[in-house]
Amino acid sequence: MNKYLIKYIMFLIMGIMLPAALSAQKDARKNIRKGNKEYQQEKFSEAAKFYGNAVEENAASKEGNFNYGNALYRQKEWDQAVEKYNHYIALEQEKPEDASAAWHNIGNATLQKKDLQNAMEAYKMALRLNPRDDEARYNLAVVQKMLQDQEDQDQQDDQQDQQQDDQQKDQQQQEQQQPQNDQNKEKKAEESQQPEQMSRDNARQLLQAIEQDERETQEKVQQIKAKEREQQAENNRRNNKNW
Repeated sequence: MNKYLIKYIMFLIMGIMLPAALSAQKDARKNIRKGNKEYQQEKFSEAAKFYGNAVEENAASKEGNFNYGNALYRQKEWDQAVEKYNHYIALEQEKPEDASAAWHNIGNATLQKKDLQNAMEAYKMALRLNPRDDEARYNLAVVQKMLQDQEDQDQQDDQQDQQQDDQQKDQQQQEQQQPQNDQNKEKKAEESQQPEQMSRDNARQLLQAIEQDERETQEKVQQIKAKEREQQAENNRRNNKNW
């Protein structure tokens, strides 16, 4: 094919596509202006529709993506807002401060989701691109304090859980030892009820008392027998006299 013919076809295609692209950009700009008007009146849902149309007509529209993200943020559509901000950051390669603003907004959106770790990273990115962003610096400090408080609370909760576990273990050990303690108490009670073993001195004294009783008994028996003999002799004397 003739090279001149190729160039002609290319120019023809460009001639057809360029007006269409310009028309899409023009329509996108109209929708962005309409969206801005609705946004200023705090009609965020309507503004999001216009910004959405603008992005559909021109996906490379930086303003359309950034403003779309803001409108979604105002409707608490955090994930979708972050998606649009990320798209904007991918498009914005020339103005670090504008990209920083998008990172700042990502930090705000993730903070709203209680995603503290990602919020902290987003604010750090914003400060890297724009160190003069005092608001991002303040928000970063707030998030870092929240993360520290959360860590301290987690440690406190862990300590309380450990204390409760220790108390439960102690209680279980006491319950396990209680039957043994009861048995020991019963054994001691039985032992206390048993007669005490007699000491040697007590045994000697008891033996002496028994021997003394036996002697006294023998003496009494002897005295009784002596009286009987005397009585018998007296009777004999009487009998002899009478005889």
